[in-house]
Amino acid sequence: MVNDDTIKLLNECNAGIKMAVSSINEVLPKVKDQQFGQALIDCKHLHEELGNETHRLLNEYGDGGEEPGSLAKGMSWIKTNAKLAMSPTDQTAADLITEGCNMGVKSLSRYLNEYKAADEQVKDITKKLIQSEEQLSVDIRPYL
Repeated sequence: MVNDDTIKLLNECNAGIKMAVSSINEVLPKVKDQQFGQALIDCKHLHEELGNETHRLLNEYGDGGEEPGSLAKGMSWIKTNAKLAMSPTDQTAADLITEGCNMGVKSLSRYLNEYKAADEQVKDITKKLIQSEEQLSVDIRPYL
């Protein structure tokens, strides 16, 4: 029987992945630099792979998963589109993605600490997500 911490951590990862992929999809069409765009695409693909894994595990454990909060999604969409409309530059896109990565790292780290009894496989997925977001932040620094 799977424990509550495992389900909760999986749900947080799944929701975070959906937010990250959505944010990348919002920014990607506005990015002009090919290397920057490729870094975003690579990160998005890794998130999608990990999202498929979290979704598979949630289904296996009999949980349908959760969607990111409507308010959070809406606010993110408004902020992203407003900033890019005022300043449609790679610097703006890099700033937005860096903010998102920092929030993701912070949230996932907090959940990793909070759900200590989660299955090691799920903790490993969480750590991969954290590493991916940290690496993307480093990779796009030249565009800030």
